[in-house]
Amino acid sequence: MDAVSRPPLVEMRNIYKSFGGVHALEDVTIDLFPGEVVGLVGHNGAGKSTLIKILSGVYEADRGEIFIDGQPVMIRSPRDARQQGIETIYQTLALADNLDAPANIFLGRELIRAPFSLDEDAMEAASRGVLDRLKIYVPSLRESCANMSGGQRQAIAIGRAIYFNARILIMDEPTAALGPQESRQVGELIRQLKKEGLGIFLISHDLHDVFDYSDRVSVLKNGRLVGTVRAAEVTKDDVLAMIIAGSLPSSGLETPRVPASG
Repeated sequence: MDAVSRPPLVEMRNIYKSFGGVHALEDVTIDLFPGEVVGLVGHNGAGKSTLIKILSGVYEADRGEIFIDGQPVMIRSPRDARQQGIETIYQTLALADNLDAPANIFLGRELIRAPFSLDEDAMEAASRGVLDRLKIYVPSLRESCANMSGGQRQAIAIGRAIYFNARILIMDEPTAALGPQESRQVGELIRQLKKEGLGIFLISHDLHDVFDYSDRVSVLKNGRLVGTVRAAEVTKDDVLAMIIAGSLPSSGLETPRVPASG
């Protein structure tokens, strides 16, 4: 199958979701290809979080379909999402600060050497392996996460997802509250994940991040998809116009189902 005709890694098709009388999402369709980053942008209340929570199994859509590798799937819980290789890296990272890197990577899925005995050496070796794969150096894996940099903490959260075979990552504001150096480190992580063929949905209010990392940008406004554009073919002002006014730019509109070149 050639690149153009291959199915997306993920497709969310005609998604609807209401909360009482509030229409959070109306007829939203987006897709994501392997080795691609799709930025999701829009004002608070635009529907980004609701859409991603449907993909991650927190909410069920009222209507619509989800496809993984072209096959329809049912995602009714976070467990269903994980079984499909979908992991979410939240802004808060969901790390236990008092624990070290291996304990966080294997939290809830610890390796057992004997009854009631953790195989700490195996968990440390596996943790070092996944961080090396991400090209992240952490001097001491036995240091508590509370004492690590923001970039290292992001790497541990991502390492946990990668070790358990995530293929689709949802990253929520990955550089929020990080300094320039740590933000660059996260950028390198994203580029490495793309090289490995993972697909990433990136939620961010920072258009600089969106344009630095994304192949395509999907804009939501008032629960509807304004459009999806190729980041290399539009400007930040074009995307701002989509966010604020709900208007489409004259260039950069994607051809349906064309994967990113990078």
